Amino acid sequence: MTQPTEQSQGAAAGQEPQRAGGPGERSPRRAARQLIAASVGNAVEWYDWFAYSFLATYIADEIFPKGTGNSLVPLLSTFAVFAVGFFMRPVGGLLLGAVADRSGRRAALTLTILLMGGSSLLVAVTPTYALAGVLGPAVLVVARLVQGLSVGGEFAASTTFLVESAGPGRRGLFSSFQYVSTTAGQLVASGVAAVFVRTLDDGQMHQWGWRAPFVVGALLSLVGFWVRRGAQETRSEKHTAGPRPRLFDALRSHPRESALIVGITAGGTIAYYIWTSYLPTYAQVNAGFDKGDALVVGTISLVFFMLLQPLAGMLSDRYGRKPLLLGFAFGFAVLCVPLLHAISDSFVSLLLVQCAGMVLLSGYTAIAAAVNAEVFPARVRAAGIGFPYSLAVALFGGTAPYVGTLFEELGLPDAFPWYVAALCLLSALVYLRLPERAKEELER
Repeated sequence: MTQPTEQSQGAAAGQEPQRAGGPGERSPRRAARQLIAASVGNAVEWYDWFAYSFLATYIADEIFPKGTGNSLVPLLSTFAVFAVGFFMRPVGGLLLGAVADRSGRRAALTLTILLMGGSSLLVAVTPTYALAGVLGPAVLVVARLVQGLSVGGEFAASTTFLVESAGPGRRGLFSSFQYVSTTAGQLVASGVAAVFVRTLDDGQMHQWGWRAPFVVGALLSLVGFWVRRGAQETRSEKHTAGPRPRLFDALRSHPRESALIVGITAGGTIAYYIWTSYLPTYAQVNAGFDKGDALVVGTISLVFFMLLQPLAGMLSDRYGRKPLLLGFAFGFAVLCVPLLHAISDSFVSLLLVQCAGMVLLSGYTAIAAAVNAEVFPARVRAAGIGFPYSLAVALFGGTAPYVGTLFEELGLPDAFPWYVAALCLLSALVYLRLPERAKEELER
């Protein structure tokens, strides 16, 4: 592995430079530190992101009250809740990915977690509409803008950092912790929200309870910041010494690779959002499934999904990326329609369908970071991944619940599974032409 370059950056920041190289460079202890630095921060990022989703009902009641005569309020409500976060993710992927390429992966990682902590605190102190009028929704929009910016930059920086931290033959394993930590953040957010909802009465939740999980998120961000400050830089000396890449260098110099990231991501992101977030709602709308039972099934499935990630990552290190990618994509293209049609009002049916989809989905999620990192050269890797990946997520993943609901409203619920299958088939065609790079050395 290429030696870290902390000396130059540590000296510039007035800190004691960290030692690079040496026999401990690939030690288990060093690897664990790098994994923890990436994973803890990523979990905190996604805790904050999902906490907003779980508490959206309370936020809407307090910040966007019904029955107001001000037309700006429902407009801002719609914009904030459904669009702002995903709209900003490609921007974050581009801007903060460029920071990672120009100033180092660690610098970008510390910046993203500070942005997320600040935005979480901003949500916590957002004034209600009753207190401040339209200022409340405006503050919330700003908070969601910063959250989206941070999440978009987080994937770009942490993907690059994780994969570059891996030793030979372990990139798939390290890559898998991207979704291990993302799922952990989602589960913690769900758990924290559930504790407050069950502990406080409805009046307390509306008055102040919905704010408390965001204060927790802000505090957790400080912990993540502290952990990441102790991580080692993965960008090599040659990229530190050479001319720094400009903002759009990745898009200008590597348009084919940018398009490839979109193709790699399209099927994976819609399958991910359907199976991890939207499936309980889909079961309620299309099969009359009980809401409480659907959430229980979703939680069990997420734990199962999290445990699958390292196993799939190790399989890809041994047998290659393409077998897992093709298994995911063709599996979903063929089985998505029958799986979704198999959902009934039975607890067991939804659990089996969700877990079966999680097994297939792991063929993509566990190695997405490694596959994306192997597409771009080190000099523009973070920005090269960040923008097209986040754009694909916004276009296909972020719209998945709305497309599913739209098909239902149009009286075409059976069309939605075919839409998902078609996108997975599109990604399968991309995977067929993707070079196998699992055994190649990664440029650093």
